[in-house]
Amino acid sequence: MKTVGLITEYNPFHNGHLHHLRESRRIAGATVAVAVMSGHFLQRGEPALIDKWRRTRMALAAGVDVVVELPFAWACNSAPVFAAGAVRCLDALGGVDALCFGSEGGSLAPLQKAAELLSRKRDHIEKETRRRLRQGVTYPAARAQVVAELADEETANLLAGPNNILGIAYLKALAQFDSPIRPLTLERIGAGYHDQQASGRIASATGIRAMLAKGEGVADYLPHESATVLTDAWLEGLCVDPEQLYRQLATVILRNPARLAEIYQVEHGLEKRLVEAARGCGEIGELVAAVKSRQLTRTRIQRVLCYVLLDVERALMKRTLASGPLYLHLLGCSERGRSWLAHTRQRRSLPLVQNFSRIHATLKRRYGADAVCYEEARRQLEMEERATQLYALLLKRRPLGSLQRDYLHDAVTV
Repeated sequence: MKTVGLITEYNPFHNGHLHHLRESRRIAGATVAVAVMSGHFLQRGEPALIDKWRRTRMALAAGVDVVVELPFAWACNSAPVFAAGAVRCLDALGGVDALCFGSEGGSLAPLQKAAELLSRKRDHIEKETRRRLRQGVTYPAARAQVVAELADEETANLLAGPNNILGIAYLKALAQFDSPIRPLTLERIGAGYHDQQASGRIASATGIRAMLAKGEGVADYLPHESATVLTDAWLEGLCVDPEQLYRQLATVILRNPARLAEIYQVEHGLEKRLVEAARGCGEIGELVAAVKSRQLTRTRIQRVLCYVLLDVERALMKRTLASGPLYLHLLGCSERGRSWLAHTRQRRSLPLVQNFSRIHATLKRRYGADAVCYEEARRQLEMEERATQLYALLLKRRPLGSLQRDYLHDAVTV
């Protein structure tokens, strides 16, 4: 069975995602579609609108066959780290033939050229970018200037597209890990990644979330099952409450300011700015705006706030990223997906678990002879547990057992 891999967030699954899924299958000639999907916290440093199992149900209803979770350490991180974790998960599954991602232009060659340049000249680009940052240039503009000098404006302009940025990161990761997976790309259609205005029946996930916040209808922009799942969650109070997010963050920041200096990516005096902002702001948007600077983008600050919320130590995160994912968490599968998982079982390089109730025994069987590897796998597991627990505290309503759902919730099936 030819298989196409997708790297996703589905926050929520909308008509643009449906187009991407169908076209990816078509151009890859694939029977099976496998998605690596972020869990409860996303690449831009935001909690997901609804939980990972409801988003999995949306994906399976639309035709995805297997959904595996991208662990927090990679899901809530920069584009290169996000891409590296997702590619390693796809590789570990075994049997994935192609990776298809969206891009602003829909052409692979320019992205491959940019990926090769960014890899080959990485040290020079980082050095020159830092020099421009000290001159007051924003990070995106500084990097674009350096790339334009090394290549041309066309290559530099690719870095302005959020889908291109991720696509280039996927290509670099495929090369870095010598992956046998073949890259494919297709042009993103309709509303842009950050657009809040819809284009026809396609709206970006950002736009859909903005419409929901204003009480506007979004059913026209979602497949039927996605609209049903999202509406039910919204009415039941099972969506994230921004006010609760701010209260949790302000409490953590102000309770132990000295602890902030040990948190991943809190550096260069950022801890002092976070404390000052938490004392003077009244909601999450104000806090981010108060800390934002030319050198610190809004997205990076949002990710830092997630690390603060989950108490992610710098040393722990560095060890985790160095080791790579050490298990695969199956969030859901279709009947065809179950067949594919059985067919590719011998090719998987990491243990696959449906929930965490028996994961400790699974990890001991796999890594018992390697105490260092087992301890690292256990730490990754604990980070995921905290992510689910903290996410549950951000909901408008907290159902019984929601803090332990990684242990209680089996993989979604259709």
